[in-house]
Amino acid sequence: MTLSRRKLLARSSAAGFGIAVTGLVDALFTANSVAGNRGPAHSYGPLISDPAEVLDLPVGFRYTVISREGQPLRSGGGTVPSKFDGMATFPDSAGHTRLVRNHECESDPPHPVVASPSHSYDPGGKGGTSTLLVDSRHQLRAEWVSLGGTTVNCAGGRTPWRTWLSCEEIEDRAGTAGYTKDHGFVFEVDPYHNHRNTNPTPLTAMGRFEHEAVAVDPRTGIVYETEDADNDYAKSLGLFYRFLPAKPLGGYDSLRAGGVLEAMRVPGVTDLSEVQEVGTMFPSIEWVRVPDPLATTEPTREQDYGSSGITRAQKLECAWWGDDMAYFVSSYGRAAKGSKREHDGQGWRYDPKANALELTVIFTRSPDTPADQLFQAPDNICVSPYGGLLIAQDGNGKAT
Repeated sequence: MTLSRRKLLARSSAAGFGIAVTGLVDALFTANSVAGNRGPAHSYGPLISDPAEVLDLPVGFRYTVISREGQPLRSGGGTVPSKFDGMATFPDSAGHTRLVRNHECESDPPHPVVASPSHSYDPGGKGGTSTLLVDSRHQLRAEWVSLGGTTVNCAGGRTPWRTWLSCEEIEDRAGTAGYTKDHGFVFEVDPYHNHRNTNPTPLTAMGRFEHEAVAVDPRTGIVYETEDADNDYAKSLGLFYRFLPAKPLGGYDSLRAGGVLEAMRVPGVTDLSEVQEVGTMFPSIEWVRVPDPLATTEPTREQDYGSSGITRAQKLECAWWGDDMAYFVSSYGRAAKGSKREHDGQGWRYDPKANALELTVIFTRSPDTPADQLFQAPDNICVSPYGGLLIAQDGNGKAT
Protein backbone atom coordinates (compact mmCIF):
# COMPACT_ATOMS: atom_id res chain seq x y z
CA MET A 1 0.00 0.00 0.00
CA THR A 2 1.29 3.49 -0.85
CA LEU A 3 0.08 6.95 0.03
CA SER A 4 0.56 10.09 -2.01
CA ARG A 5 0.95 13.38 -0.13
CA ARG A 6 -2.56 14.41 -1.14
CA LYS A 7 -4.15 11.16 0.11
CA LEU A 8 -2.11 11.23 3.31
CA LEU A 9 -3.11 14.79 4.14
CA ALA A 10 -6.75 14.20 3.29
CA ARG A 11 -6.98 11.08 5.43
CA SER A 12 -4.99 12.53 8.32
CA SER A 13 -7.15 15.65 8.33
CA ALA A 14 -10.32 13.59 8.32
CA ALA A 15 -8.98 11.53 11.19
CA GLY A 16 -8.28 14.67 13.21
CA PHE A 17 -4.51 14.29 13.20
CA GLY A 18 -4.22 17.55 11.26
CA ILE A 19 -0.86 16.93 9.64
CA ALA A 20 1.49 14.15 8.61
CA VAL A 21 1.57 11.46 11.28
CA THR A 22 2.50 8.11 9.87
CA GLY A 23 4.07 4.74 10.43
CA LEU A 24 2.72 1.30 9.76
CA VAL A 25 0.09 2.65 7.41
CA ASP A 26 -2.72 0.25 8.29
CA ALA A 27 -2.05 0.94 11.97
CA LEU A 28 -1.98 4.69 11.46
CA PHE A 29 -5.70 5.05 10.86
CA THR A 30 -6.78 2.06 12.97
CA ALA A 31 -4.51 2.48 15.97
CA ASN A 32 -7.07 1.24 18.48
CA SER A 33 -7.50 -2.11 16.80
CA VAL A 34 -3.75 -2.58 16.81
CA ALA A 35 -3.21 -1.42 20.37
CA GLY A 36 -6.20 -3.04 22.01
CA ASN A 37 -7.28 -0.93 24.96
CA ARG A 38 -4.02 0.98 25.20
CA GLY A 39 -4.77 3.67 22.63
CA PRO A 40 -7.03 6.71 22.91
CA ALA A 41 -10.61 6.22 21.77
CA HIS A 42 -10.50 9.38 19.65
CA SER A 43 -7.95 11.76 18.22
CA TYR A 44 -6.75 14.67 20.33
CA GLY A 45 -8.46 17.15 18.02
CA PRO A 46 -7.14 19.88 15.74
CA LEU A 47 -4.05 21.88 16.50
CA ILE A 48 -4.57 25.35 17.95
CA SER A 49 -2.36 28.13 16.63
CA ASP A 50 0.26 29.20 19.17
CA PRO A 51 0.43 33.03 19.54
CA ALA A 52 4.12 32.69 20.34
CA GLU A 53 4.62 30.71 17.11
CA VAL A 54 6.64 28.02 18.88
CA LEU A 55 4.47 24.90 18.99
CA ASP A 56 0.85 24.34 17.97
CA LEU A 57 -0.94 21.84 20.24
CA PRO A 58 -4.47 20.46 20.70
CA VAL A 59 -6.79 21.85 23.38
CA GLY A 60 -5.68 20.76 26.85
CA PHE A 61 -1.98 20.48 26.00
CA ARG A 62 0.77 22.92 26.90
CA TYR A 63 4.52 23.21 26.60
CA THR A 64 7.33 24.71 28.67
CA VAL A 65 10.51 26.18 27.20
CA ILE A 66 13.37 25.05 29.43
CA SER A 67 16.40 26.15 27.40
CA ARG A 68 17.14 28.58 24.55
CA GLU A 69 20.11 28.94 22.26
CA GLY A 70 22.39 31.82 23.23
CA GLN A 71 21.16 32.16 26.82
CA PRO A 72 23.62 31.73 29.70
CA LEU A 73 24.19 28.13 30.76
CA ARG A 74 22.81 27.46 34.21
CA SER A 75 26.04 25.75 35.28
CA GLY A 76 29.67 26.18 34.34
CA GLY A 77 29.44 29.51 32.53
CA GLY A 78 29.20 30.15 28.82
CA THR A 79 26.11 30.16 26.61
CA VAL A 80 23.69 27.51 25.40
CA PRO A 81 25.16 26.20 22.12
CA SER A 82 23.35 26.38 18.79
CA LYS A 83 21.63 23.81 16.58
CA PHE A 84 19.83 21.43 18.93
CA ASP A 85 19.37 18.00 17.39
CA GLY A 86 19.13 14.41 18.67
CA MET A 87 18.56 13.98 22.38
CA ALA A 88 17.31 11.55 25.01
CA THR A 89 15.99 11.71 28.58
CA PHE A 90 17.14 9.71 31.58
CA PRO A 91 15.42 9.48 34.99
CA ASP A 92 17.36 9.88 38.21
CA SER A 93 16.76 8.76 41.78
CA ALA A 94 15.62 12.20 42.94
CA GLY A 95 12.64 12.20 40.60
CA HIS A 96 14.35 14.57 38.19
CA THR A 97 14.99 14.10 34.48
CA ARG A 98 18.36 14.38 32.81
CA LEU A 99 18.39 15.31 29.14
CA VAL A 100 21.45 14.90 26.92
CA ARG A 101 21.21 17.09 23.82
CA ASN A 102 23.28 17.10 20.62
CA HIS A 103 24.48 20.30 18.96
CA GLU A 104 24.89 19.86 15.21
CA CYS A 105 27.43 22.67 14.92
CA GLU A 106 30.09 22.73 12.24
CA SER A 107 32.27 25.57 10.98
CA ASP A 108 30.80 28.86 12.19
CA PRO A 109 27.71 28.48 14.41
CA PRO A 110 26.31 31.50 16.26
CA HIS A 111 27.07 29.79 19.56
CA PRO A 112 29.60 26.95 19.32
CA VAL A 113 29.99 24.30 21.97
CA VAL A 114 32.68 25.56 24.34
CA ALA A 115 33.99 22.79 26.56
CA SER A 116 36.84 22.67 29.01
CA PRO A 117 39.98 21.03 27.58
CA SER A 118 39.27 17.97 29.72
CA HIS A 119 35.92 17.45 27.95
CA SER A 120 37.02 18.34 24.41
CA TYR A 121 38.08 15.88 21.70
CA ASP A 122 39.46 18.29 19.11
CA PRO A 123 39.83 22.07 19.54
CA GLY A 124 38.78 22.45 15.90
CA GLY A 125 35.37 20.91 16.52
CA LYS A 126 32.46 23.26 17.28
CA GLY A 127 29.81 20.66 18.15
CA GLY A 128 29.12 18.32 21.03
CA THR A 129 26.49 17.77 23.70
CA SER A 130 25.02 19.56 26.67
CA THR A 131 23.22 17.95 29.61
CA LEU A 132 20.21 19.41 31.42
CA LEU A 133 18.76 18.59 34.84
CA VAL A 134 15.01 19.24 34.95
CA ASP A 135 12.86 18.78 38.05
CA SER A 136 9.38 17.26 38.30
CA ARG A 137 7.82 20.70 37.70
CA HIS A 138 9.68 21.02 34.41
CA GLN A 139 11.99 23.67 35.81
CA LEU A 140 15.61 23.76 34.71
CA ARG A 141 17.88 23.10 37.70
CA ALA A 142 21.28 22.81 35.97
CA GLU A 143 22.79 22.79 32.48
CA TRP A 144 26.36 22.08 31.38
CA VAL A 145 28.51 21.03 28.43
CA SER A 146 29.18 17.29 28.57
CA LEU A 147 31.07 16.78 25.27
CA GLY A 148 32.99 19.25 23.13
CA GLY A 149 35.42 19.27 20.25
CA THR A 150 33.27 17.08 18.03
CA THR A 151 31.37 18.24 14.97
CA VAL A 152 27.98 17.89 13.28
CA ASN A 153 26.57 15.91 16.21
CA CYS A 154 23.31 15.02 14.53
CA ALA A 155 21.54 12.10 16.16
CA GLY A 156 22.59 8.99 18.06
CA GLY A 157 20.73 6.84 20.54
CA ARG A 158 20.43 5.78 24.14
CA THR A 159 21.90 2.57 25.52
CA PRO A 160 20.29 -0.01 27.83
CA TRP A 161 22.81 1.03 30.52
CA ARG A 162 21.51 4.63 30.39
CA THR A 163 24.14 6.52 28.45
CA TRP A 164 23.86 8.53 25.24
CA LEU A 165 25.72 7.70 22.03
CA SER A 166 26.34 10.93 20.12
CA CYS A 167 27.03 10.53 16.38
CA GLU A 168 29.10 12.76 14.11
CA GLU A 169 27.48 13.17 10.69
CA ILE A 170 30.74 13.97 8.93
CA GLU A 171 33.90 12.15 7.88
CA ASP A 172 36.50 14.91 7.58
CA ARG A 173 40.10 14.08 8.33
CA ALA A 174 42.67 15.81 10.49
CA GLY A 175 44.23 18.72 8.65
CA THR A 176 41.00 19.74 6.88
CA ALA A 177 38.63 22.52 7.97
CA GLY A 178 40.79 23.31 10.99
CA TYR A 179 40.50 19.84 12.54
CA THR A 180 43.44 18.33 14.39
CA LYS A 181 41.91 14.84 14.55
CA ASP A 182 39.86 12.60 12.28
CA HIS A 183 36.07 12.88 12.61
CA GLY A 184 33.09 10.68 11.79
CA PHE A 185 32.80 8.73 15.03
CA VAL A 186 30.42 7.81 17.83
CA PHE A 187 31.06 9.15 21.36
CA GLU A 188 29.53 7.91 24.62
CA VAL A 189 28.15 10.48 27.09
CA ASP A 190 27.21 9.70 30.70
CA PRO A 191 24.25 11.86 31.82
CA TYR A 192 24.81 11.19 35.52
CA HIS A 193 28.56 11.52 36.11
CA ASN A 194 30.17 14.28 34.06
CA HIS A 195 33.64 13.31 35.29
CA ARG A 196 33.27 10.17 33.17
CA ASN A 197 33.03 12.38 30.09
CA THR A 198 36.60 13.63 30.43
CA ASN A 199 39.09 12.70 27.72
CA PRO A 200 36.42 12.03 25.05
CA THR A 201 37.35 8.88 23.17
CA PRO A 202 35.84 7.96 19.80
CA LEU A 203 34.39 4.47 19.54
CA THR A 204 36.53 3.73 16.53
CA ALA A 205 35.47 0.09 16.07
CA MET A 206 31.93 1.32 15.35
CA GLY A 207 33.24 2.88 12.15
CA ARG A 208 34.20 6.25 10.74
CA PHE A 209 31.48 7.44 8.39
CA GLU A 210 28.60 9.92 8.18
CA HIS A 211 26.79 8.56 11.22
CA GLU A 212 23.18 9.48 11.82
CA ALA A 213 21.64 7.31 14.53
CA VAL A 214 21.99 4.09 16.49
CA ALA A 215 19.59 1.60 18.07
CA VAL A 216 20.78 -0.95 20.65
CA ASP A 217 19.22 -4.40 21.02
CA PRO A 218 18.77 -4.69 24.82
CA ARG A 219 18.94 -8.49 24.69
CA THR A 220 22.18 -8.91 22.76
CA GLY A 221 23.89 -5.51 22.92
CA ILE A 222 24.19 -5.38 19.13
CA VAL A 223 24.19 -1.78 17.90
CA TYR A 224 22.45 -0.91 14.62
CA GLU A 225 23.77 2.19 12.83
CA THR A 226 22.49 4.35 9.97
CA GLU A 227 24.58 6.35 7.51
CA ASP A 228 23.21 9.67 6.26
CA ALA A 229 24.98 9.75 2.92
CA ASP A 230 23.38 11.98 0.28
CA ASN A 231 25.86 12.33 -2.54
CA ASP A 232 25.31 12.50 -6.27
CA TYR A 233 26.27 9.01 -7.39
CA ALA A 234 24.98 5.54 -6.61
CA LYS A 235 28.16 4.06 -5.11
CA SER A 236 28.15 6.70 -2.40
CA LEU A 237 24.66 6.00 -1.06
CA GLY A 238 24.64 5.00 2.61
CA LEU A 239 24.65 1.60 4.29
CA PHE A 240 22.83 0.06 7.25
CA TYR A 241 25.33 -1.38 9.72
CA ARG A 242 25.42 -3.52 12.82
CA PHE A 243 28.17 -3.53 15.42
CA LEU A 244 28.88 -6.74 17.34
CA PRO A 245 30.57 -5.58 20.57
CA ALA A 246 33.34 -7.60 22.15
CA LYS A 247 31.73 -6.89 25.56
CA PRO A 248 27.98 -6.90 24.87
CA LEU A 249 25.85 -5.16 27.48
CA GLY A 250 28.95 -4.45 29.51
CA GLY A 251 27.78 -1.07 30.74
CA TYR A 252 29.46 2.32 30.56
CA ASP A 253 32.70 2.36 28.54
CA SER A 254 32.30 -1.26 27.41
CA LEU A 255 32.02 -0.27 23.74
CA ARG A 256 35.62 0.93 23.88
CA ALA A 257 36.61 -2.75 24.03
CA GLY A 258 35.95 -2.94 20.30
CA GLY A 259 34.05 -5.40 18.19
CA VAL A 260 33.12 -6.22 14.60
CA LEU A 261 31.37 -3.83 12.19
CA GLU A 262 29.19 -5.36 9.48
CA ALA A 263 27.03 -3.96 6.67
CA MET A 264 23.63 -5.29 5.61
CA ARG A 265 23.25 -7.06 2.28
CA VAL A 266 19.76 -7.85 1.00
CA PRO A 267 20.20 -10.64 -1.57
CA GLY A 268 19.18 -9.43 -5.01
CA VAL A 269 18.68 -5.80 -3.91
CA THR A 270 21.43 -3.26 -4.47
CA ASP A 271 19.31 -0.20 -3.60
CA LEU A 272 16.43 -0.14 -1.10
CA SER A 273 14.63 2.44 -3.25
CA GLU A 274 13.84 -0.42 -5.65
CA VAL A 275 11.33 -1.74 -3.11
CA GLN A 276 8.00 0.06 -3.54
CA GLU A 277 5.38 -2.25 -2.00
CA VAL A 278 4.62 -2.07 1.72
CA GLY A 279 4.83 -5.50 3.32
CA THR A 280 7.66 -6.69 1.08
CA MET A 281 9.69 -9.08 3.22
CA PHE A 282 13.25 -10.27 2.79
CA PRO A 283 13.71 -13.35 5.01
CA SER A 284 17.42 -14.09 4.66
CA ILE A 285 19.47 -10.96 5.34
CA GLU A 286 23.23 -11.24 5.02
CA TRP A 287 25.75 -9.30 7.09
CA VAL A 288 29.15 -8.60 5.55
CA ARG A 289 32.17 -7.54 7.53
CA VAL A 290 33.32 -3.99 6.73
CA PRO A 291 36.86 -4.33 5.38
CA ASP A 292 38.20 -1.08 6.88
CA PRO A 293 35.95 0.47 9.57
CA LEU A 294 38.30 3.46 9.95
CA ALA A 295 37.97 4.29 6.25
CA THR A 296 41.69 4.96 5.97
CA THR A 297 41.73 4.97 2.16
CA GLU A 298 38.07 5.13 1.06
CA PRO A 299 34.66 5.55 2.73
CA THR A 300 33.18 2.43 4.28
CA ARG A 301 30.21 2.59 1.88
CA GLU A 302 32.54 2.51 -1.15
CA GLN A 303 34.74 -0.38 -0.09
CA ASP A 304 34.88 -3.80 -1.76
CA TYR A 305 32.13 -6.09 -0.47
CA GLY A 306 32.76 -8.91 -2.92
CA SER A 307 31.12 -9.99 -6.14
CA SER A 308 27.62 -9.77 -4.61
CA GLY A 309 28.13 -6.12 -3.71
CA ILE A 310 26.22 -4.45 -0.88
CA THR A 311 22.77 -2.90 -0.36
CA ARG A 312 22.60 0.90 -0.31
CA ALA A 313 19.99 3.56 0.38
CA GLN A 314 19.79 7.33 0.26
CA LYS A 315 19.84 9.33 3.49
CA LEU A 316 19.41 6.60 6.07
CA GLU A 317 18.27 8.60 9.06
CA CYS A 318 16.93 7.78 12.50
CA ALA A 319 17.16 4.34 14.08
CA TRP A 320 14.89 3.18 16.89
CA TRP A 321 14.55 -0.02 18.88
CA GLY A 322 10.98 -1.11 19.55
CA ASP A 323 8.79 -4.21 19.44
CA ASP A 324 12.03 -6.25 19.62
CA MET A 325 13.07 -4.89 16.22
CA ALA A 326 15.32 -2.20 14.77
CA TYR A 327 13.44 0.47 12.82
CA PHE A 328 15.07 2.95 10.44
CA VAL A 329 14.09 5.30 7.62
CA SER A 330 15.32 6.46 4.24
CA SER A 331 14.37 10.13 3.92
CA TYR A 332 13.84 10.00 0.17
CA GLY A 333 15.01 8.47 -3.07
CA ARG A 334 16.08 10.76 -5.90
CA ALA A 335 17.28 9.46 -9.25
CA ALA A 336 19.29 12.64 -9.74
CA LYS A 337 21.28 11.72 -6.64
CA GLY A 338 21.90 8.08 -7.51
CA SER A 339 18.77 6.24 -6.32
CA LYS A 340 17.26 3.68 -8.68
CA ARG A 341 13.66 4.63 -7.86
CA GLU A 342 11.92 7.76 -6.57
CA HIS A 343 10.10 8.03 -3.25
CA ASP A 344 9.40 10.58 -0.53
CA GLY A 345 10.39 8.33 2.35
CA GLN A 346 10.55 4.70 3.42
CA GLY A 347 10.18 3.11 6.84
CA TRP A 348 11.94 -0.22 7.44
CA ARG A 349 12.15 -2.70 10.30
CA TYR A 350 14.68 -5.46 10.85
CA ASP A 351 13.73 -8.47 12.97
CA PRO A 352 16.94 -9.98 14.41
CA LYS A 353 15.22 -13.17 15.58
CA ALA A 354 13.90 -13.93 12.09
CA ASN A 355 16.84 -12.22 10.35
CA ALA A 356 14.22 -10.54 8.16
CA LEU A 357 13.78 -7.03 6.75
CA GLU A 358 10.36 -5.55 5.94
CA LEU A 359 9.21 -2.34 4.27
CA THR A 360 6.56 -0.97 6.62
CA VAL A 361 5.66 2.32 4.91
CA ILE A 362 6.48 4.27 1.77
CA PHE A 363 5.44 7.75 0.70
CA THR A 364 5.16 8.22 -3.03
CA ARG A 365 5.67 11.39 -4.99
CA SER A 366 2.48 13.05 -6.20
CA PRO A 367 3.01 14.34 -9.75
CA ASP A 368 -0.20 16.38 -9.74
CA THR A 369 0.89 18.47 -6.75
CA PRO A 370 4.58 19.23 -7.37
CA ALA A 371 4.50 22.35 -5.16
CA ASP A 372 3.14 20.50 -2.14
CA GLN A 373 5.68 20.96 0.66
CA LEU A 374 3.55 19.81 3.58
CA PHE A 375 5.29 16.45 3.64
CA GLN A 376 8.96 15.90 2.93
CA ALA A 377 11.83 13.77 4.16
CA PRO A 378 10.89 11.62 7.18
CA ASP A 379 13.77 12.04 9.58
CA ASN A 380 13.23 10.95 13.19
CA ILE A 381 11.06 8.04 14.31
CA CYS A 382 9.84 6.28 17.41
CA VAL A 383 7.58 3.33 18.05
CA SER A 384 4.28 4.36 19.60
CA PRO A 385 3.00 2.38 22.60
CA TYR A 386 -0.42 2.59 20.90
CA GLY A 387 0.70 0.83 17.73
CA GLY A 388 2.56 1.96 14.63
CA LEU A 389 5.33 4.50 14.15
CA LEU A 390 5.53 8.22 14.73
CA ILE A 391 7.66 10.00 12.15
CA ALA A 392 8.96 13.57 12.27
CA GLN A 393 9.90 15.09 8.94
CA ASP A 394 12.87 17.21 7.96
CA GLY A 395 12.93 20.37 5.86
CA ASN A 396 10.24 23.03 5.91
CA GLY A 397 7.26 20.73 6.28
CA LYS A 398 5.25 20.28 9.45
CA ALA A 399 6.22 17.70 12.06
CA THR A 400 4.09 14.78 13.19
